Amino acid sequence: MANVIFRFENGDPVMVSTMTGENLLETARKSNVVIDAPCSGNGSCGKCRVKLLSGKLDSRQTRHISDAEYAEGWRLACCSQVAGDVEILVPDIASAYKSRMKVADLSSPEEIQIFDESKEKIEEAGLPMENNIHIIKVKMAPPSLEDTMPDIERLIRALQEATGIQYIRVPYSVLRRLPDVLRSSNFEVQCVVSQGKSHVFVYEVSGKDENLIVGGLAVDIGTTTVSAVVVDMTNGKILAKASAGNGQIRFGADVINRIIESTKPGGQKKLQDAIVSETLNPMIQQMCRTAGISPRHIFRLAVAGNSTMNHLLMGINADPLRMEPYIPAFFKTNSFYASDINLNVHPDAHIIMAPNIGSYVGGDITAGTLVSMLWNQSQFSLFIDLGTNGELVFGNSDFMMSCACSAGPAFEGGDISCGMRATDGAIEACTIDKETMEPSFRIIGEEGQKPVGLCGSGIIDVIAELFRCGIISPKGKFIREGKRIKHDAYGMGSYVLAFESEAAAAKDVEITEVDIDNFIRAKGAIFSAIRTMLNTLDFDISMIEQVFVAGGIGSGINMKNAVGIGMFPDIPLECYHYIGNSSLCGAYAMLLSTKAERKVYELAQNMTYLELSTEPGYMDEFVACCFLPHTDNSLFPSVVQE
Repeated sequence: MANVIFRFENGDPVMVSTMTGENLLETARKSNVVIDAPCSGNGSCGKCRVKLLSGKLDSRQTRHISDAEYAEGWRLACCSQVAGDVEILVPDIASAYKSRMKVADLSSPEEIQIFDESKEKIEEAGLPMENNIHIIKVKMAPPSLEDTMPDIERLIRALQEATGIQYIRVPYSVLRRLPDVLRSSNFEVQCVVSQGKSHVFVYEVSGKDENLIVGGLAVDIGTTTVSAVVVDMTNGKILAKASAGNGQIRFGADVINRIIESTKPGGQKKLQDAIVSETLNPMIQQMCRTAGISPRHIFRLAVAGNSTMNHLLMGINADPLRMEPYIPAFFKTNSFYASDINLNVHPDAHIIMAPNIGSYVGGDITAGTLVSMLWNQSQFSLFIDLGTNGELVFGNSDFMMSCACSAGPAFEGGDISCGMRATDGAIEACTIDKETMEPSFRIIGEEGQKPVGLCGSGIIDVIAELFRCGIISPKGKFIREGKRIKHDAYGMGSYVLAFESEAAAAKDVEITEVDIDNFIRAKGAIFSAIRTMLNTLDFDISMIEQVFVAGGIGSGINMKNAVGIGMFPDIPLECYHYIGNSSLCGAYAMLLSTKAERKVYELAQNMTYLELSTEPGYMDEFVACCFLPHTDNSLFPSVVQE
């Protein structure tokens, strides 16, 4: 046995005991110590850097750790085994991303405005924010020796009289509290009910004078981030909001690594606990404190997430999703309740899940499609949700087609040497002077924050600027020289945005030719998916009249630069619209509006799903896209002219 002490730049140390020879990253995972590992520990991403302070690790040196860094004690957690008592520093960049990521939630006035405008458009389309949950007040005669009717029958008869409906269901959670509530309120109570045409379900019975808020919870479960709002079901008012990193992050940045992790012994429960116990329940507690309500007074949930996230949330085997013929356990279901997964809300709270339409196109896209409103317009529109995965929907009020492309983790900073998620210290926007090749950038965090790395929007800007300034070729190779351009022993070039003395990192913040090549493939996946889908329909780029961009990275994207590197179609920039966290907004609409919920089910049922892996022309399109901006310059006339 050996003792491992994890120390942090911010926070108390954690000491655990483990067997000698155990992998350090696995030790951290078992101890709920968060270390960023987008590749899930296969040694390819280099993000799980930790520093050996004392003791001994058996660590192999990888390409991600230089000789000088290795001598200073830097190691990759996934490539290290515990050899005895050891003390480890987990740097802030490897741990704090979980709680400090910049996400497309309702944390800014701009996002709130987009959210409100989307809600108004949904209502204008004939989907009012009306649902079947409300409060009914009833008064009953107290029992006596002459009237010995049981409490539950007394309540049922009062509700039958108040509603005119005969079938009243009173669950165990209400019955258990019923005798005390009735007698403490002199048999005059208010009931929270879900009322249909032929039945009434009783969620709660409270005293007549209690300040009872009928709460609901809308959640967007992203692969990387989770956003949520608590709302008043009676008027739609947002009572509290929160966002956090998805606790499953430490098991891999992408859905495939997480599915693989879930197939290991006890893996399914680990992944479920990571999202429910470590992510959602703390968020719910935080929001309910802010709103001043009890978690028990959340009576309905609406969840939007991709197909894998939905399966892992419910503890359902997701392995068939990644293997041909890619069959999920469910697309649409109405049978989930909070108690099924130990969610800390009312145990009988019904979980509404936005329906999936394919193995890699899930409820976040169907909910987002509702918000995009392309289903209610005659113009040919493209909806793009950019996150850890890239999902697309094209169509109008007559038809819709969707697909998903494997862009990889590059948009979240994965596969990029200085890449990071959008948290403090990340460069999110950049310009480069064409003559001096000197950069200017904007950094996430407080004023005076030094750069640590590059997030997705920053990477797009840097590559676009390097190409615009003639510093790199269409293949992403460096063709100019200067003080900020370096070459390693193998002749591989890189551009330094901030030298070590200017940065908050332990090395230069730079982007290499390998990084650029990785990102070109990621952007190529997006554009080739667009082209393949259009070709399937016998459409071309010029027929796209509107583009709606959603997702966390979408808020920071410079659309001109995204077009400049060949990621988005070269159409007038005024055709592009950022619509915020459309997944969360769609979940909110489904929560509050019975008609919106039905509309999302209808959209999913009527949407054609295109499996790109079976399309014979997709790989040819992808290869053609792996240049800046493209091998066919006629597709990007504005970029070529510039």
